[in-house]
Amino acid sequence: MIIRSVEFAGSVVANDQPFPGDLPQVAFAGRSNVGKSSLINRVLGRPRRGVARVSASPGKTQALNFYEVNGSFFLVDLPGSGYAKAPKAVRAAWRVLVRGFLAGSEQLRGVVYLVDSRHAPTAGDLEFVGYLAETGVPTLIALTKVDKLKARDREKGVARRVTEHLGVAEDQVVASSARTGEGSEELLDAIVALLEMEAGS
Repeated sequence: MIIRSVEFAGSVVANDQPFPGDLPQVAFAGRSNVGKSSLINRVLGRPRRGVARVSASPGKTQALNFYEVNGSFFLVDLPGSGYAKAPKAVRAAWRVLVRGFLAGSEQLRGVVYLVDSRHAPTAGDLEFVGYLAETGVPTLIALTKVDKLKARDREKGVARRVTEHLGVAEDQVVASSARTGEGSEELLDAIVALLEMEAGS
């Protein structure tokens, strides 16, 4: 896929709020500070003049942010999960918003779930990926920040460790780096494959 245009289409802050349009959707999700916005900008070919806001502080994405790509689909940036410093009520509201979207959107074709390659998946990661499996949402795991791994750690099979922890197949895992661009083409190819799937299949 060649990215010709990316436009911010709008934000959704409540489950009863309509989407900016009825285009197919692919969502990016992950724990706070996992590098989600940076990877979105890299995948969309905007690593320097990004479309998704990048912050040094976790928990900045607090809505479902819709980006219209090539006028043909929405990439949806979901609020980061597991941000402990957010008030309990705020975290609960994010959870309701995200789960309502994942379970209720008829346009959702799949989710790219980000996991920091430097650390083992957390209980929160396992819960989120398990929820996606329960709701039947096709899921791809993007291992982020692989450029920061030591060579011996990559040789030990970080991807294999993640597949064992999360119960996903190896072909569902892509190693990626927002800094170097590694994995960007593979992620785009995977997004195309998700978009070509029929809704609910």
